[in-house]
Amino acid sequence: MTPYSDPSRTDAATAATPDEGLRRSLGLGRRRFLSTCTAVAAGAVAAPVFGAAPALAQDRGGDHDHAHGRGHVLVPPHKRGIILYTVRDATARDPLASDLPSGFREVFRQLARHGYRQVEFAGYRQHANAPGGDNLESVQGARLLRSWLDDHGLRAQGNHGFIPPSWPLTEADKDTFKKHLEIANILGMDHMGTGGDPTGSSYRADWDVAADKWNAMGEMARREGIKLYTHNHDSAYGFLLDGGPLDDQGRPTRSSGIRKLEYFLKITDPRLVWLEMDVFWAHVARYKFHTYTAHDGSTRRSVFDPAGLVARHNKRYPLFHAKDGVVSSTNGMGYDMVPFGTGDIDYTTFFSRVGQRNYHNPMVEDDNSPSATDPAQSLREAKISYDNMAALRARRC
Repeated sequence: MTPYSDPSRTDAATAATPDEGLRRSLGLGRRRFLSTCTAVAAGAVAAPVFGAAPALAQDRGGDHDHAHGRGHVLVPPHKRGIILYTVRDATARDPLASDLPSGFREVFRQLARHGYRQVEFAGYRQHANAPGGDNLESVQGARLLRSWLDDHGLRAQGNHGFIPPSWPLTEADKDTFKKHLEIANILGMDHMGTGGDPTGSSYRADWDVAADKWNAMGEMARREGIKLYTHNHDSAYGFLLDGGPLDDQGRPTRSSGIRKLEYFLKITDPRLVWLEMDVFWAHVARYKFHTYTAHDGSTRRSVFDPAGLVARHNKRYPLFHAKDGVVSSTNGMGYDMVPFGTGDIDYTTFFSRVGQRNYHNPMVEDDNSPSATDPAQSLREAKISYDNMAALRARRC
């Protein structure tokens, strides 16, 4: 793939070495190539990657560090969270067969010790031998979970759970959806959502149907005081097929250049439907979806800017998945997942550009943290990720 340029730079500015072109094509920060800030400020970003001193890595203090020339804290302590999918092996572990933290209660205790103050659920199942049993997807189970959260100073901010598959909604689906809203309220959540895109289609008509469905569900959620959100992967940022010649099934084959999720934002009610950007998958989309075939048949370029999309629709994005990646030219995605702060995605710039530090809720996620050979890995990497998030400071140039 030919590296493409950062839209925020002039053509002259993008003339660079192949490595620099790749950096820009992936939306990387400049900290691995150049720095326009002081050496100390650059060190504040790099330290979590290469082994920060404990005093830095565990700094959970105030908003500024003027003595060292560092800017404000980018993620305030009360906003540092983790989706429990990252430590799913620990919640699913048999406490009778291991001395490691097992089940929700013990995992909450360990995450709180690491410094986390928020969690996002990925369902309510755990090992059957853990306190409360295997399935806590009930009013009684939610009350038990809430008591453990409160014991350890944690707040639930969301769940990747049940979204009715059909449209129009069946009565059974409405009842199940309402049960999940009740659980969310018991847990004290402001948000409830799903881990999947509203539709996997590339066609405008299907996104119109998805918007009708999400607006209806969002209204049900709003009546219960909950913000409904959709979590999205790279394909949702591909280009909408909305014109040009029709295929043999009467479907459009070319694009206006509008991205699917941008269209969804436009046609859903901002009072009813919210989004959770997975920053890793958004950067994968930047790598993959940068050209399209226009209605007239010409090939056009449009480089995706994840932080720019959030900045334009800031209040629509109450949640993020803070997932990191190292550059890869072999896997077709542009990145391989790694613990937060150990990769190449420039989170210092991302969080600086989107602002609203006391509104957004970034949840650490690493799909690959659980290990078949190292049962302690996921919770250990959760600590690494927390320390790296806590160390993020705005650059002072």
